[in-house]
Amino acid sequence: MIEVSHLARTYTRGDGTPVPALRDVSFTIGKGEFVTIRGASGSGKSSLLNILGCLDTPTSGSYRLDGEDVSGYTDQRRSHIRNRKIGFVFQSFNLLPRTTAAENVEIPALYTGGPVDRERALAILGKVGLGGRAEHYVTELSGGEQQRVAIARALMNDPPLLLADEPTGNLDSAAGESVMKLLTELHREGRTIVLVTHDEGVAAYAHREILIRDGLVAADRPQPGRDTGGPAAAASASGAGA
Repeated sequence: MIEVSHLARTYTRGDGTPVPALRDVSFTIGKGEFVTIRGASGSGKSSLLNILGCLDTPTSGSYRLDGEDVSGYTDQRRSHIRNRKIGFVFQSFNLLPRTTAAENVEIPALYTGGPVDRERALAILGKVGLGGRAEHYVTELSGGEQQRVAIARALMNDPPLLLADEPTGNLDSAAGESVMKLLTELHREGRTIVLVTHDEGVAAYAHREILIRDGLVAADRPQPGRDTGGPAAAASASGAGA
């Protein structure tokens, strides 16, 4: 589903100094995989996620999504791709505070230009365990519930690819585990999930890990204990020095 080839991204400081964020990155992610991209702050993982999410374009190299080379697409064409194929889950939730959970879930449908399906939004909220909270304002929800609303919103247009950027970063351990179990369930239903994190325990839920260091792929490996996932896999990964 994802094919990245010799990808590079360089930014330019105000004084004209080039700052390379990614250097010659190549990998593929097949349909239905659950992959984490892990790295320290400043490693380039966020720059990579922005390109995978069609929020940015590479300086050089190519990015093919579902067989389509989107590397040089305009903002408008990339926006169209995002609306059809990609759901986003962010660390800070990015919900609209003065609207209800259901209204937040409906937002992606507004960008498609078609009618908003309230029944679908309610059904998705039920799927993530928030059927009884649909009419609550998001400010009335806990952090874990807000992230579940964000996941429901990401599912509204039924995208084949979910991109999650530190989805447990603002949650306590219990809420974080609940969110990761939900993402695991969505993966089992057949969705491709790419999750960016610095947390080994979170990374252990995936079947595969791509480690980014200094803008390069330092490792691309299956996760120990990947058949079970969750805390057992995290313990295995820790013991293996992952």
